[in-house]
Amino acid sequence: MSEFVVYGLPGSPYLRCALLGLHEKGAPYRLALMGKNACAPRSEEHLLRHPFGRIPILEHGDFRLYETQAILRYLDAVLPGPSLQPSEPRAAARMNQIAGIVDCYVWPFISLGISAERFLAQRIWNRPTDEANIAKAVPQARTCLRELERLQGSAEFLSGASISIADLMLAPHLMVFRTTPEGEQLMAGTGLDQWLMRMRARDSLQATEVERLQQAA
Repeated sequence: MSEFVVYGLPGSPYLRCALLGLHEKGAPYRLALMGKNACAPRSEEHLLRHPFGRIPILEHGDFRLYETQAILRYLDAVLPGPSLQPSEPRAAARMNQIAGIVDCYVWPFISLGISAERFLAQRIWNRPTDEANIAKAVPQARTCLRELERLQGSAEFLSGASISIADLMLAPHLMVFRTTPEGEQLMAGTGLDQWLMRMRARDSLQATEVERLQQAA
């Protein structure tokens, strides 16, 4: 089988989502890190790979793919091992719903609105943390967490008894968010916090920590 190559930036939750899929399927890959510069995805070289200047990008032989959900579904289809998608229609629908919530609500309100403000504003964007932006995002972040917890219910994973694309999409975002003051306040003692602890213990999450990715690249 052709080599898998993944392009991305250290610390990107979406890069980690894609890598989690490869680890969960037990597939080797080569990580092509694009440095530590947040402007790297807008370079001319990168725009030839991704016209919208985003990450990650998967290359598999002569096949190139972007959009994280598409990458995870492709990996699940072409690689052996336990499926990352439930076969039962309602569980599959729940997985798709949660993956959509991650892209449409978790990313803008939690990862961008809070986590990025806490960790990237001064270091990357060269400006003070905007506390007003964070305060504005908190109510929507709270709604996200409450709804995700409701959808999971008493299941071990987000869409049932087995890990799925929904878990791989959400975990990297909440791993970072949980380290913010807002994340600690909103998540402590919740079912999602217990779920995140189970996810954190998985080999795939440990193998895709930022420090390990930088060492492996």
